[in-house]
Amino acid sequence: MLVTGGGGQVGRALALQTLRTANRALPLEHAHLDIGDARAVRTQIGEFRADVVINCAAYTAVDRAETDRAAAFSVNAAAAGMLAATCAAAGVPLVHVSTDYVFDGTATRPYREDAPLCPLGVYGASKAAGEAAVRAANPAAIIVRTSWVFSQDQPSFVRTMVRLARERPVLRVVDDQVGCPTFANDLADALLALAERAVRGDDLDGVYHACNAGPVTWCGFARAIVAAARTHGPLACTDVVGISTAEYPTPAARPAYSVLDTTRLAGLGIALPPWQPGLQAAVRALMTQVSP
Repeated sequence: MLVTGGGGQVGRALALQTLRTANRALPLEHAHLDIGDARAVRTQIGEFRADVVINCAAYTAVDRAETDRAAAFSVNAAAAGMLAATCAAAGVPLVHVSTDYVFDGTATRPYREDAPLCPLGVYGASKAAGEAAVRAANPAAIIVRTSWVFSQDQPSFVRTMVRLARERPVLRVVDDQVGCPTFANDLADALLALAERAVRGDDLDGVYHACNAGPVTWCGFARAIVAAARTHGPLACTDVVGISTAEYPTPAARPAYSVLDTTRLAGLGIALPPWQPGLQAAVRALMTQVSP
């Protein structure tokens, strides 16, 4: 499998998880493959003899996107559509990763795949446009929406909380946004399972939601992170205080509720576990990587 965005959390996890299977992955960062360059993509598919492409390449700077709209849409929409068209022309299945930020967060129950898209910010809008571009260029492409991805390898909420818990006695974290944290390794397993089915020619259709089980607020997640970190060494942090979104303004609005319904994916026999074991693994790795 050819993995675009190979330097990110999910791309790195895919390469790692592939080592545990009979599959082979070629993870390529943007410096080595521009997904909007059709000729370069065709060359890589041919030279690697790729059976499937998993697109993890994305512009993910949510706040920066508010003032960098052109760059966000260039990567997340235009380039994604070009990649989808190139895969269609080459006859190679495509699995494209998207986000919960395509929703506005006004729901009161988990979002199903057919829920109307209504992104609040530029990042979400660019990813929604990317989904449309991918479907238009390659109707057979599989789109996988996920949420709150974390790992020990790349900048993420978990990595930030571990660092701050070492430095500060009190952490103030938003407690009125609800979602499902997703361990990159668990998401990688789900993407691999979908890719294998796509290569087999299974009847897959459209969009799937993939995230770890267990809705939580950012504050609740932060408390779990601090508790996990404390089992591996002393921390400066003694308390995690919940605050409102209004008390922590950001350039980009975030959905207040972006829990994804994963029933459709589970119907394929692919179910992600609760996020707590993945969090324990990530924190354990971080506590040995990051010096006090």
